Amino acid sequence: MPDPIYLATAVEIVLRAGDIQRHGQESGFRVDKKGRIDLVTEIDLACERMCRETLAERFPDHDILAEELGGSTPGRGASRFRWVFDPLDGTTNYAHGLPIYCSSLALEIDGRAEVAAIYDPTRKELFTGERGEGSYVNGRALKVSQTETLIDSLLVTGFPYTVHEESGRDLVALFGYFLGRARAVRRLGSAALDLCYVAAGRFEAFWEQHLKPWDVAAGALIVEEAGGRVTGMDGAPFDPAAAHLIASNGQVHREVVETIAEFRAERAKKLTS
Repeated sequence: MPDPIYLATAVEIVLRAGDIQRHGQESGFRVDKKGRIDLVTEIDLACERMCRETLAERFPDHDILAEELGGSTPGRGASRFRWVFDPLDGTTNYAHGLPIYCSSLALEIDGRAEVAAIYDPTRKELFTGERGEGSYVNGRALKVSQTETLIDSLLVTGFPYTVHEESGRDLVALFGYFLGRARAVRRLGSAALDLCYVAAGRFEAFWEQHLKPWDVAAGALIVEEAGGRVTGMDGAPFDPAAAHLIASNGQVHREVVETIAEFRAERAKKLTS
């Protein structure tokens, strides 16, 4: 079991990030573009600076991987410990005043997430997880749903910022493919919260492509510790660096994997016919 100071630090950082986010909504903030539709706000940057400063002070030998300020920052020498931080997951929502966003922080030890904290300041929901110790929301144990079939499932997915490009057509088509096989499909705009909601039994499954480690490192652990299953979209073992995943309650996981495989086979057949 990791040292309790790690979870306490993760919780402190995401709660402080939530305070920064709430204050930004009240006082206003600057929005810039990283790409055609990819936004970054000064709040993203302020949250990340706070996180980096806190971790550098307390754990100077630990590595840090975060979204905005230059990617990975090495500690003093090779480290077994790496913090993975998304300062504001759901930036587009935040910039438009849509209250679906959060901060997400995981600690990896020897390449595996061991501690996770995600905080949604608009609903005041703090999701936490420790490997082997379960996952929780505001101290209450999380448990995935027991729904057994895809047609009875509420699913959620997300689209990358390249969805407007030619390659995005398959992503939208897959969304439609699932619409015909599940009860409903949602698109909230925050991968970290999507994962937390699978852990809480609010969704049966989540899938997405073109992800970054900071999008999923914390949420994947929280799902697993709530009794769920996380793999690649092809059913292979989950790898945060692989940029795609399925997270589910476990009961419908095979159906989700099979549906994606069927979709890809049909698309390939159309392209070659």
